[in-house]
Amino acid sequence: MNQAQLMHHAVLLARQAGEAILPFWRAGVAVTAKADDSPVTAADLAAHEVIVQGLQALAPQIPVLSEEDAGIALAERQAWQRWWLVDPLDGTKEFIAGSEEFTVNIALIEAGEVVFGVVAMPTSGRCYFGGRGLGAWREEAGLPAEPVQVRSAPAAGARFTVVASRRHSSPQQEALLGGLGRAVGELELANIGSSLKFCLLAEGAADCYPRLAPTSQWDTAAAQGVVEGAGGEVVTLDGQPLRYPARESLLNPFFLALPRAAAWRQDLLDLASAM
Repeated sequence: MNQAQLMHHAVLLARQAGEAILPFWRAGVAVTAKADDSPVTAADLAAHEVIVQGLQALAPQIPVLSEEDAGIALAERQAWQRWWLVDPLDGTKEFIAGSEEFTVNIALIEAGEVVFGVVAMPTSGRCYFGGRGLGAWREEAGLPAEPVQVRSAPAAGARFTVVASRRHSSPQQEALLGGLGRAVGELELANIGSSLKFCLLAEGAADCYPRLAPTSQWDTAAAQGVVEGAGGEVVTLDGQPLRYPARESLLNPFFLALPRAAAWRQDLLDLASAM
């Protein structure tokens, strides 16, 4: 099965996982705290079961690392060349709050790099998918998929738009935004939850997504695939591609998501390197 076929099946699985989540949405679902104090619900676990069973049936030779089953020993993960990286319900806090801004994330990783990613939004039926060399698409429920692409600059008269999180920021991020505003002009901030921050960039509705606050590998990999397929990149503060090697910690370094061909790219990297 080639990459495009695997991606198509991953889209179907992400939609199925979304269907498993929706009966719990705004239904007063019980919330349990995991060891790191992050919340988990029955919806997370239901989506996890759908995805893991589906991926194992699709490609039993490819192991799965899911947020809801992340206790796999490093010695075992180091032997993996190719694996699925899954967040069954990204944006659990948004889900608990009754927001629509949560997603299902499925990525295929090979040698620490994203092959492709799928980001599905259960409440609307919208799905983004793509990968470097494969392209990127947005698919509305029941409609043909349409290609998406990052924008190299805001439209005439529009402000430079930076995607931010409603729930997570840091002093370094605020300092970076201040410097970026001086370089490109007044910023407009777009606040949205979960992996949808990357998707705004991928579809050309925003210009940059800096993240100088903690994330885990499953939070970013799928949406990174979409951004890369749409002509963008996700890099660490020193300008190196964000990668997913097997290591003890599953936390990411801080990163920047932006169009690969942006004229202001070096300005942003210079600011970031001083953080």
